[in-house]
Amino acid sequence: MINLKKHRNKIRLFLTVIGVSGLQSVNAQNAQPYQGVVGKTLNDSKEWWPETVKAPKGAPNVVWIILDDVGFGATSTFGGIIKTPNFDTLANNGLRYTNFHTAGICAPTRSALLTGRNHHYVHEGGFSHVNMSAGFPGYDGRIPSDKGTIAEILRENGYNTFAVGKYGLTPDEEATDAGPFDHWPTGKGFDHFFGFLGSATDQYKPDLVEDNAHVTPDGRHLNEQITDKAISYITRQHKVAPDKPFFLYYAPGATHSPHQVAKEWSDLYKGQFDSGWDDFREKVIANQKRLGIIPANAKLPDRNTRIPAWKSLSPNERKLYARFMEVYAGYLTYTDHEVGRLVNYLKQSGQLDNTLVFVILGDNGASKEGTLHGVIKPKTNSAKLVTEGAYLKTNLEDIDDIGTPQASTNYPLGWAQAANTPFKYWKQDANSEGGTRNPLIVYYPKGIKDKGTIRTQYGHVIDVLPTTLEYLHIQLPESIRGIKQDTLQGTSLVYSFDNANAPSKHTLQHYYIFGSRSIYSNGWKAEAAHHPDNVELGDFTVGQTVPDKSFDDDVWELYNLNDDFNERIDLAKKYPEKLKELKAVFDAQAKKNHLYPFIDWYDVYHLRIHQNYKK
Repeated sequence: MINLKKHRNKIRLFLTVIGVSGLQSVNAQNAQPYQGVVGKTLNDSKEWWPETVKAPKGAPNVVWIILDDVGFGATSTFGGIIKTPNFDTLANNGLRYTNFHTAGICAPTRSALLTGRNHHYVHEGGFSHVNMSAGFPGYDGRIPSDKGTIAEILRENGYNTFAVGKYGLTPDEEATDAGPFDHWPTGKGFDHFFGFLGSATDQYKPDLVEDNAHVTPDGRHLNEQITDKAISYITRQHKVAPDKPFFLYYAPGATHSPHQVAKEWSDLYKGQFDSGWDDFREKVIANQKRLGIIPANAKLPDRNTRIPAWKSLSPNERKLYARFMEVYAGYLTYTDHEVGRLVNYLKQSGQLDNTLVFVILGDNGASKEGTLHGVIKPKTNSAKLVTEGAYLKTNLEDIDDIGTPQASTNYPLGWAQAANTPFKYWKQDANSEGGTRNPLIVYYPKGIKDKGTIRTQYGHVIDVLPTTLEYLHIQLPESIRGIKQDTLQGTSLVYSFDNANAPSKHTLQHYYIFGSRSIYSNGWKAEAAHHPDNVELGDFTVGQTVPDKSFDDDVWELYNLNDDFNERIDLAKKYPEKLKELKAVFDAQAKKNHLYPFIDWYDVYHLRIHQNYKK
């Protein structure tokens, strides 16, 4: 007779194998070779259980927050006029990084952030959208499995992983409920996802997804829904496993267009922008100097030639344009409020003190996609209305719709330049600091000693992942789900946490979006705009034509950012050899990171037409 007590562990193993027990014998993410002995009977067998992967004891939770289309000078946290009290609090009790950079547009920035590698290197040279990708290694819009995400890495190390809000990295043709789901958030390491897969969505009628299926939105603002869902995920986990850390990727669609927010928020700013975008810039640069965000001797770049002086506008134009900015400001303040709800929940539940928080205030510079005149409804930007000058009358008739669920609001270009104070240009302009420089906040009550101080070390979104791993004492896995992992390209910023004067370790960085390109090397920067006068798709909307333009015709500029941080003095003619040197460095980086062949949006558009024609 078998002694059941003696063999109870072996019996448990047997029951697990045949499915009677709910226990898992192998961790799917960290499968370990079987180390027991399997004989013909239990008596001549030796059982073995794989070790459960656990995060180090006391390991902090990690929260990454990334906003959308926020200019450097928008938030009060970095000298702006728009109130963001919750970001202020995080920064005042953490670190402000003022020399941090993004890729210049949403999907490239997010792919670089999540993988710790340059965006072309992970195949996101443009977008994952079918009409904005191309069949080349740097542009196919599919992050390879050998370039694992932060969620995959942390899940391999015992973390639960959640994502809410904007993802933007799933190819259109895979974004149905039939999948495949390899490039959905759940296929890239997230245990749960609630948000939208595309680049933009309506805030009240979002194209909403939960985990691997589309769901029906409940009519509330998307910011409120994703915050509730994030709190729900954390609450459920904490109840069952209070000692298990979590990683949360919180990425609201805000403040991307459509600018939509309840009137109670936009009305907070009634009359506050009546003095216009020129006055806004002057006030913001003064605030930035006072706070030490920028050098005390900084000067504003000239107003872009396409933007009229505020004083030259008619009273009706001023009334209309001021309302656009009131709505945008309310939208940003409301977004800050929802982040505050998340932070307050963590505080009340006793988890905030052990939570490492990164806040990136924008995935690129302020958006130029609202055209010169602003957008309420697409009809107001038809070529006929603009040509005849009737857009102003139509928009004034619709002024009360600005910011409502009935409108597709985006502010005019003058406010984009104002929100980008003190830089030139805006979103998509990867040649310019105005397109790529976004503030970063690092907050961790247990670990940040020099609270409320500023860091000027050069940084880029590819640095956040290695910074997180170093601070958690976690190594990049050699393989994830059996796939050998490529090396990271970012530089950890941990060296600067306790040393404001530490020299920058990230000394070389390239940029490329739709033809606009630049190279940064040890304080010097060479850059070339490709369509410098294009206001994104708005030019097509108003009936203008963007001519074919050879990349060889692009004019390169040269700046010494050590002395001229906001690119006011072009040194290309003074130092031609330096420019030649940097252009060669850019070419080497382009080859290494799959930037070639050069493609801008117009190339992709024509490529798709050609492919459809062949079909």
